[in-house]
Parts: sequence; C-alpha cells; structure tokens
Amino acid sequence: MPIDGDVWLEDPLHSSYPPSIAFKAAQMQDNKKAVLFLRNPRNGFLQKKNIAKWEHLEVAAKKVGLDAVQLKKDYEGKAKNLFEEDLKLAREYGKRISNDFLLDNSGNKEIVYGSKPYAFYETSVLKLHPKAIKMNTVKLGNTFAKYNSLTAKEFSELSGTPRAESEKQLNELATKGIFDKFTTKNGSIWIRKNTSQ
Repeated sequence: MPIDGDVWLEDPLHSSYPPSIAFKAAQMQDNKKAVLFLRNPRNGFLQKKNIAKWEHLEVAAKKVGLDAVQLKKDYEGKAKNLFEEDLKLAREYGKRISNDFLLDNSGNKEIVYGSKPYAFYETSVLKLHPKAIKMNTVKLGNTFAKYNSLTAKEFSELSGTPRAESEKQLNELATKGIFDKFTTKNGSIWIRKNTSQ
C-alpha cells in the first residue's frame, strides 16, 4: 500500500489504536463493510490524512454504508474492550509488532513476523490447512467487485498476473475512465469509479 509519509511531518498520528478500535466497532455492525471500512483510512495515507482522527474515521464509515452514529458509540465503548482483548491475545501469542500476522487453527498457530512477501502468508495458511486451494480472481472485474481499490502489486498477487502486466491493465482501464488512478511519490492506487472507496 503506497503511503505519503509526509503525514508524520504535517499531521502526525498520535497512535495506531484509534483506527484499530474503529475497525472493531465496524465489525460489530457488518464484517464485510468493516473490511471496506478499514481500507478507507489506509487510502487516507495517500492523501496525508491523520487516520487517527475521528473526522476521517467517520467519513470512511459513511462511505461504506456503516451507521456512523452507532460506530462512534461502539468506538467509545464496547469496541475498546474488544480491541483490548485482541491486544491481550496478541501478547499471549508473543506477537511483537502491529504488522505481525497470526493464524490459529484450534491451537495450532503460525506467525509471520513483520511485513513479508505474499508467499510467506500463503505458506503459513498451507501449513495449517494443507488442502487449501488458492482462488485466483484473474479478471479485473471480479477482483474489483470484492476490492474497490487496489495497487498494481495487490492485483498482481490476487490474480497471479505478472506485476508489469497488472499495472498495464489497470492503466488501460483508467484511460478508458473505468477506474481512477491516484498517484503519490510512493506509488499508485486504482479506485473503481461509482464507488464510495
């Protein structure tokens, strides 16, 4: 996910917890919308938005069809408790940093420490579920039906399309007006038009 790190110079985040707590609140309403909600603040990094501020979280909630009033209530109440439970569980598993990835299958666990290439995550899933089959969503339409915004690398990984080819396809569709392309000094993201993302 490309970000514009200038946000830390212009309007630094005081903590990564607020968007995480808001995500827990979003999950209380709708798991599918919660995933879309999570993506909105992350996209905010591209626009140098301090995603720890409620005003940006509220906009993201409305964009994906969540009840922002209920989200705020849960954010200030039960979601904080749920997030604290997640932190406790993370400590119990020895999770070190926020981007460690933990999989648990009835007590059998796999942890990918830090940010790693996609293949590391696939390997961890296969260790716990050896019969799992990767579902490639090769067509752009299928991929963007599930994810309203993607980077070329994300599309490449999800679809099994070579990186250069995925960017070429995305650029062609942006030229045709099907997607918006948002470019920063650290990369680009394509956003499906007629979407709240």
